[in-house]
Parts: sequence; structure tokens; C-alpha cells
Amino acid sequence: MEQLLLLHEAKIHDILGGLVDPRLEASGVLAKDGVFYVIFDNLADIARLGSQLSGDDTENRLIRQEHGHRRGFEDIAYDYLSNRFYVLIESLPRGGGRFMAKVQEYDESFCYQSDAWLDFPLQRPNKGLEGLCVHRNGETHLLGLCEGNKCKGGAAGRTPGGGRIQVFRHGQNQWDRVGRIRLPTTLSFEDYSSIAADGDRLAIVSQVASALWVGRLAPSGWEVADEGVTYGFPRNAEDQVVYCTIEGVSWITPNRIVVVSDKAKSTQSKRCRDKDQSIHIFEIPFPTPP
Repeated sequence: MEQLLLLHEAKIHDILGGLVDPRLEASGVLAKDGVFYVIFDNLADIARLGSQLSGDDTENRLIRQEHGHRRGFEDIAYDYLSNRFYVLIESLPRGGGRFMAKVQEYDESFCYQSDAWLDFPLQRPNKGLEGLCVHRNGETHLLGLCEGNKCKGGAAGRTPGGGRIQVFRHGQNQWDRVGRIRLPTTLSFEDYSSIAADGDRLAIVSQVASALWVGRLAPSGWEVADEGVTYGFPRNAEDQVVYCTIEGVSWITPNRIVVVSDKAKSTQSKRCRDKDQSIHIFEIPFPTPP
């Protein structure tokens, strides 16, 4: 497995300084118009970071949010057709013992507009849809990536070969499920933590594997066109995982991505904490499939 090439990284708190609490559970990132928008599992506010990832960048600021749900955010996307931002909430109770993901909608200035359910039942409150992106095929669709294989939790969800993406289109009162994408059975991820789309090209990251998969959707329908290519995040001299908490991914260019890292657990190694709560820019070492 070829490794990604690190170009730049920084702790998000170092970039934002005193604007935020030091605990930053980064969960999603969006590259748009030369800046990065970062959301957090434990904050309602949204960070806007300049591309230099420096505390001196005048682009840096925190976009305060007074309305809508306050935590549990998993990913962020932008729809160029409607000029709307979408932020995904992983899983919430919807009555009758059911759990579903929800999407909050913001205008181009990040003013809260509304929220709507993604009509797909989830097994449990903390095992929901971990990724979200907008795919345009004549109209807006949201792609929700299941955290576990075959959208299951527990041991069944950790069995590789069952990656699933649920496809949604806006209905009258909710986002209706209109399709499903099966990822290749050869993809050996035990978990899935984020998805990004660039046209028909998909990028998917896994926390457990500390890896990135790049593939392509078929020109029509909701099928993957190829087996794709898997790239590893860099490891240390002892070949140990150091990027342990990768949570979000977004395309910058056809061969460059930005990712963010969640806060490491207290039980994880120091090498994981060295890279946590950060934003990272990587280059894909070889050209991805055309």
C-alpha cells in the first residue's frame, strides 16, 4: 500500500488561538474557495481556517451558531446548485425506538435555515451515518456513508467487505432514501469515517485502517465503477499507526486532500495524541484513476 505524502498539518487550537476551548473533537472538513470549514462533534460553532494553517492567517475565524442542534455533528458539504451548506448529525431518536440521522441546512453566509431527517433506520444512537457529501446528477443528492459494514454495529459491522453508502433526495418533509451504493468487497476497511466527492470520484477514509480509498462512481446509476486504490496514511519508523483518529476528508485538487483528526481517547498511545485535534493536507503520490 502506497503512503500518502504529508504536506502540512497543525493543531486546530493553535490556528484558532483563544477563540475556542482546547478540547476539539473535529469530525468533518470542507475545502471551498481556498479555505477550510471544520465542524466538531462537541461544538455547534463552525471553524473557518485559511489554507496556510497558520494562526496569523486573517481568514481564520469561528462562525457562531445560535440555532439548531448543538452537538453530534459528523460531516459537512456544500451544494453549488442551491448555494447551501449541509451539516450531518450522526444519529438521533425519532420515536418508537428508532434512530435516524438528520441534516441541518445553512445559507451561503452560514445562517441556519432548517433541518430534515434522512429516512434510513439506524441500529443504535452512536452507530450512524459517518460521512456526507453532495453528488449532482441533474439534481442534488446526499450520500450518507455507514460507519459499519453493511450498516451494522458490533462484530458484524467490523467484518470487511460490506461498505455501504445510502443515497438521499429531498422529499416533501425529509430526505428520502432513493438508492444504495455497495463499495467493493475487496475493500478491507473495518470502519468508515468520512466521504468526499469530486464529480464521480470518491474519497473514503477509515480510522481503524488509517487509510484512504479512492474510487469512481459509474456514469449512470448508483454503482462503483472500479475496485479503486487504497493509500495508507504515513506511519512512524516502527511502522506504527500515528494517524489514529481521522474523521473527515475533502478534495482540494484531483491529487490533494485535507483531513481532520478527532481527539484521541485516553487509552490510546501518545503517538495518536501527537496527531489528534488537527488538520492535515496530504498529496496522493501517484495519479488516481482517470
